[in-house]
Amino acid sequence: MDTIQVRDKPFKMFLPEEKIKARVAEVARQIAADWGDKKPLLLAVLNGSFVFAADLMRGIDAPCEIAFVRMASYQGTKSTGRVKELIGLTEDVEGRHVVVVEDIIDSGLTMKELLSILKEKHPAEVRIASLLVKPGNLKVDLDVKYCCFEIPNDFILGYGLDYDGEGRNLKSIYTVVE
Repeated sequence: MDTIQVRDKPFKMFLPEEKIKARVAEVARQIAADWGDKKPLLLAVLNGSFVFAADLMRGIDAPCEIAFVRMASYQGTKSTGRVKELIGLTEDVEGRHVVVVEDIIDSGLTMKELLSILKEKHPAEVRIASLLVKPGNLKVDLDVKYCCFEIPNDFILGYGLDYDGEGRNLKSIYTVVE
């Protein structure tokens, strides 16, 4: 499918499933090579990262664990600019090696807030793995150690990302046609 309709918006193919899977596998191998003996805790940011986190974890050929946190700053197709913690961290991360798994880093505000929360819990180290990064829209400086794709400042969906709750189940990533 090159173009699809989700709710009131048309979308066109941006990243095909095969390209996503290949790049996620590369990043998983890199995490295993960098942290394999440290048993990293993957901290997946819900809802959008669940597909990426599952594929990433399955690709890490070393002991690791996973936990989830839910934060939000989006409404519809726009970032609200305000970060709200919806479900807090329940795992003990003190002294742990943590890989925060995010679907997309847009402004970076959500990630900055999450890193601040984590720092208070004294992990040994925290690194970021993001499926997508919008470097042209970043409002804060972040070190994204594991980035699958840098993308322009377009609204996208698929592979876990949604438009008002729809489209998460798409295997490829699509961009809105304005």
